[in-house]
Amino acid sequence: MVHKNLYSWNHMLSGYAKMGMVKPAKKLFDKMPEKDVVSWNTMVSGFAQCGNMKSATEFFHLMPAKNPVSWTSLIAGYARYGQGQRALELFARMMAFRIRPDQFTFSSCLCACASVVSLKHGKQVHAYLTRMNFRPNAIVLSSLVDMYAKCGCLDAARLVFDVMGVEKDVVLWNTMLSALAQHGRGEEAIHMVDEMICSGVKPNRITLIVLLHACSHSGLVQEGLRVFESMTFSHGVVPDQEHYACLIDLLGRAGDFDNLINQLQKLPCEPNQQILSALLGVCAIHGNMELGSTAAERLMKLEPQSPASYVLLSSIHATLGKWESAEQFRELMEKRHVKKEQGISWIEQQNNLQTFTVSEQLAGQEEEELPSSPIAGR
Repeated sequence: MVHKNLYSWNHMLSGYAKMGMVKPAKKLFDKMPEKDVVSWNTMVSGFAQCGNMKSATEFFHLMPAKNPVSWTSLIAGYARYGQGQRALELFARMMAFRIRPDQFTFSSCLCACASVVSLKHGKQVHAYLTRMNFRPNAIVLSSLVDMYAKCGCLDAARLVFDVMGVEKDVVLWNTMLSALAQHGRGEEAIHMVDEMICSGVKPNRITLIVLLHACSHSGLVQEGLRVFESMTFSHGVVPDQEHYACLIDLLGRAGDFDNLINQLQKLPCEPNQQILSALLGVCAIHGNMELGSTAAERLMKLEPQSPASYVLLSSIHATLGKWESAEQFRELMEKRHVKKEQGISWIEQQNNLQTFTVSEQLAGQEEEELPSSPIAGR
């Protein structure tokens, strides 16, 4: 281009960021003769989408001017990559500066509440939505349903789904189905799919994955098999590897390994990581060392740095009392420099979220309470 203006530069920058190419995006950003808030937001969003929250935060603090998109991009990044506490802290600061959130801000914040299972903060966000007469779209309602479900309040999730005046799309239906699946309400999930079809919404591949999960976690083997076998005929959805992984989990949890092996032999292609992980998981439940070892070996070849296969195979040997073999797999992890992500738990104490890990008694990292005035309206 002979003549480039700010609009041209921003579009090129956005292209790099959307492709996850943050290094060339940064080089282009540094060369820009002028920058506006869109340029800065693109960099914050680009780094956040790639999980580089350190760089995203640095750019956010360097911005000469911020708008709601700037705050939302960073909140969404923290929520997406398991830093729900940081997302809530940032949302609290956003409210303190009286910056009006939009639909995406609320959705991201509710996802953060769900990730740290903070029902109190989730209720505060819901109260703020109601008090300001905010008209949430289907995405925000889906996040609200998901938050209540993950915080253990299935009745509240169902109430939001039933009474909020918005046209229910397939995403909202799928979220409610997922909530039922999480709580072992498989039969209700099956009936809800019938309601969904009667309302004029066509189930998609995600709907059927969720429904298979619901059947699996409720022990509804025959119902799950019927769902799987009728997918193409009834709903026009051809089973993919994720559906087969659900089927393996369904049969494996029930201990029907003969049928499971038969289904594996019918696979239209080589099993991927999802199918092998599901197979290894059910082998760990039932202590099936022979099949579990085969699945683990194939999974290690596909994902040599994934800790799941090592941990589950070690668990199978431990379940059978083969402690030396179990320890050998742990040692193999260390030898191959495979690291298992450390588990984190949260405790809500006097309006503060405190975290602790398996290696600590208590990590006294406190997060700011969401400001009472803009959220709870005391």
